[in-house]
Amino acid sequence: MNKITHISGPVVHATIPQASINDIVHVGKEELLGEIIEIREDTAIIQVYEDTTGLRPGDPITNTHQGLQVHLGPGLLGTVYDGTQRPLSALQDIFLPKTNTQPSLSHEKKWFFEPNIPQGTEVREGMIIGTVQEHSFTHKILVPPGVQGILDEIHTGEFTITQQIGRVGRTPLYLAHTQLVRKPRGYVKRLANKKPLITGQRVLDFTFPIAKGGSAATPGPFGAGKTVIQQQIAKWSDADIIVYIGCGERGNEMTEVLEEFPHIKDPRTGEPLMNRTVLIANTSNMPVAAREASIYTGITIAEYFRDQGYAVALMADSTSRWAEAMREISGRLEELPGEEGYPAYLAKRLAEFYERSGTVETYSGMVGSISVIGAVSPAGGDFSEPVTQQTLRLTKAFWALDASLANKRHYPSVNWLMSYTQFNLEKWFEQEMGPEWNELRQKTLRLLQEEKELLDIVSLVGVDSLSREQQITLFTARLVREDFLQQNAYSDIDTYCPLQKQLLIIQAIWAYDALLRESTKTMDEIRTNKATQLIGELKNTPNEEFTTNPTEKSKHIRKKLEEGLRT
Repeated sequence: MNKITHISGPVVHATIPQASINDIVHVGKEELLGEIIEIREDTAIIQVYEDTTGLRPGDPITNTHQGLQVHLGPGLLGTVYDGTQRPLSALQDIFLPKTNTQPSLSHEKKWFFEPNIPQGTEVREGMIIGTVQEHSFTHKILVPPGVQGILDEIHTGEFTITQQIGRVGRTPLYLAHTQLVRKPRGYVKRLANKKPLITGQRVLDFTFPIAKGGSAATPGPFGAGKTVIQQQIAKWSDADIIVYIGCGERGNEMTEVLEEFPHIKDPRTGEPLMNRTVLIANTSNMPVAAREASIYTGITIAEYFRDQGYAVALMADSTSRWAEAMREISGRLEELPGEEGYPAYLAKRLAEFYERSGTVETYSGMVGSISVIGAVSPAGGDFSEPVTQQTLRLTKAFWALDASLANKRHYPSVNWLMSYTQFNLEKWFEQEMGPEWNELRQKTLRLLQEEKELLDIVSLVGVDSLSREQQITLFTARLVREDFLQQNAYSDIDTYCPLQKQLLIIQAIWAYDALLRESTKTMDEIRTNKATQLIGELKNTPNEEFTTNPTEKSKHIRKKLEEGLRT
C-alpha cells in the first residue's frame, strides 16, 4: 500500500513502488493534489499543491500515473484560476477549500461548433478543425496532442465539452482537450520577431520597444510600479489574448486586478477586457508549490491560443516569487544550495520558461506569437542578485524600474539611462511611421544622456555656469521627461497613446527646441512661455485628433508653437 512516511511543509515523502517523475498523486484522506519531483528507490518525494496541515505518516497515497495537465477549450477566457487551474470564480466561500472538485471548464454550457474541414481530411495534432464563437472572439478548436490520422467523422451543432464532435480513427474528438504543462506544445518552425508589441506606453513603444514574440524583464524594488506597468500593458497592448499570472504577489494587488479588469472596456470590441483575458491568481499566502506550478499553467494556456494563430501577451508578476518557491522546496529537499540559497537549476528553469515565448508557424500554417513580460522583485532593488541577472541573460528588453522616479510620481517609472532593448525593429517603424521615428528616437536618447552629464556639472557649479545652449538642452530634456515619458494611467486620454500621437508629441518637442535656439528670449521668458504650456497640453488632447490627417496636425502644432513663442 502507498503511504506517507515523512512530512516537511509542502514536501511529503511516501512509499510508492513503480512511481515516475512528475506523476500526479492524491495525498491523504482529503486527496490533496501533489506531484512527484524526486524518487529514491521506493521512496517518492512529492510537492503538495495544498496546505499539508492535518497530514500524518501512514496516510494513503493514490498515484494517477499522469502528469500535471490543464484543460484547454471554450470557456477559458474571462475565467480566474489558481496555479493548478482550479476556477476561483466558481467558489463562493471566502476561504478556498483544500479539495476543490470544480471542473476547470464548464461541463454544462453548450457551444455552437462549426467545422471548417470536411470529413476524410488527414489531420495531425495542432490543426484547426472548426470554430466556436466565444463573446466576440473566434475560438478555434484544435486536434489534441498525439492525435494523427484521417478525420472519419465530424458534426455541426451545439455541444458541451464532454460531448463528442468527431472522430479520428478510434480516437473521439471533443471541444476541449488536456495538455501536460511541463512539455511545450509543438510547432512547425520558429520565425523571426519582426513586429513590435504596441503597448500604448510612450516610454516603451518609442524608446525601448519589445517585439511580438519577444521577452522583456521589468525589475524594480518594492513600490517601483512593476504591477502598474504590467497591468497597463495587459489593458492596452495590441495582443489578441492576455494571460496574466499573479505569481506570489500580495492578495490586495490581485484583488485590485480582479475588481478592475471586468470593468475595463476593450478598445477593440467595446466589450469587457476580461472577454479576452485569462487570469491566474496565486497569491503569497497560497501554497508555495502551487506558485511554482502557476507559471507552467499560464504559459501552456498561452501556447494553446498561440497555436490558434493569435498574438498572446503573458504577464508574469513576479518571477522572483516563483524562484523563491523553488528555493523553499529545494531547501526542504536538502539539495545543495546555489547563490543566495537558490537551487543550482534556477537558470535552467528560467530558460525553459522564457524560451517558450516566440513567433512560430503553427501546424495549421498560421503565425502565432507569445510575448512574455516578466516582473522581477530584487530584494532592496539590488539588480546583481541571481534572479535578475539570469533573467537579463535570457530576455532582450530590460525595463529598469526606479523607486526614486516612483516616489516623484513619475509613472511608468522606467529609468531611461539603465534600460535598453536589443530588438531590431527599426525597419518596421521606418515603413509604418516614416524614417523620422528612428532619427528622433536616437536623438532623444542622446539628449537624455547629455542631460545626465549636464546635471552632474550643475550639482557642482550651479546652473548659471552653463551656456544658453546647454540650458536649452536641460529645458528640452525636462519637456521630454515630463510631457512625453511620463504618462497618467488614471487619465481616460493619457492612459493609452497611439503611435501617431507619440510621433507628433516628440516632433513638437524637437520643433520647439529648434525654435528656442533660434530665438533671443531669455531662459526666464522661455520657462513661462505659452508655447511651453501647449507642449504639456498635447498629451491630454483626444487621441482621435492625431490619428486623422497627422501631417496637417503636425503643421498646425508647429504654427501654434511659433505664435506662442512670439507672444
